[in-house]
Amino acid sequence: MAPGPLDLAHWSTWAVCAVIKLPQLAAVLAAGSARGVSVGSLLLELAGFLVFLRYQIYYGYPLQTYLEYPIIIAQDVVLLLFILHFSGNMKRALFYAVTFVGGWYMLTLQKWIIDLAMNLCTFISAASKLAQLQCLWQTKDSGQVSALTWSMSAYTCASKPRVTWIFFFSLLVLIRFITMLILNIWVTATILHYRKIKKTD
Repeated sequence: MAPGPLDLAHWSTWAVCAVIKLPQLAAVLAAGSARGVSVGSLLLELAGFLVFLRYQIYYGYPLQTYLEYPIIIAQDVVLLLFILHFSGNMKRALFYAVTFVGGWYMLTLQKWIIDLAMNLCTFISAASKLAQLQCLWQTKDSGQVSALTWSMSAYTCASKPRVTWIFFFSLLVLIRFITMLILNIWVTATILHYRKIKKTD
């Protein structure tokens, strides 16, 4: 049987997520610097992904709706370690690890905690995009920020709403994906804008 549009959406999303942070990692490694990449943005993104993943596991969402999140989280962790290494702040890695692992277990101590965290998840994830935007606006330089990584993030957000809607109706999750799509496109456009300005200077 030929794969349907939904199957193609699944596979394409997983394929993109499998390599989504690699362009950013490559840019940081090639330059030996994480200039322009917001640590605050990355930490908030990690927090949002962990809450979202924990929520979907807790409520028994189909595996297809969240399988890519462990892959992205692993890539974010590697990227964070590289950023901390190049900025000389590796001592913070243990603190961040303890905080995230502790938070992962605390989320499901009570049902109201995971529900509240999910209600705040969109704001957390949105704050991560805004933190990167603020960093770009302040420096007026895209530095080593990868436009390809951010554009792939936009693609995954664009492909997820239909999958989520079909498998498990959730307006809250749908709103999150649409919000993240808009902000990812905004960050991508901002990166390209400052890159164009730098080339014309």
